[in-house]
Amino acid sequence: MAEKLKIKLSIADRVYPLTIDPSQEEGLRKAAKNIEQLAKKFEQNYAVRDKQDVLAMCALQFASKIEQRGIDRIEDTREVVERLTALDQLVNEKLSLK
Repeated sequence: MAEKLKIKLSIADRVYPLTIDPSQEEGLRKAAKNIEQLAKKFEQNYAVRDKQDVLAMCALQFASKIEQRGIDRIEDTREVVERLTALDQLVNEKLSLK
């Protein structure tokens, strides 16, 4: 079993100590950096002063991206199924002619 790694992440002027698997470090640091960048953007563009509101807006933005990807994937899958069905019908028609 791999040893745990102790790191500290700073988000919205707070430090969060975490004990993680080393394989998680890069993802967590990138996520914290993305949250910080988005929070600063919200603070600058919308004059939001309350950190809780900023973090809620960040959470909503990230969650909506995840949900939209799921919706897009379903739509892509539906389109692929429709194309495969049409192709299957075409192949069956051509094979039936012989």
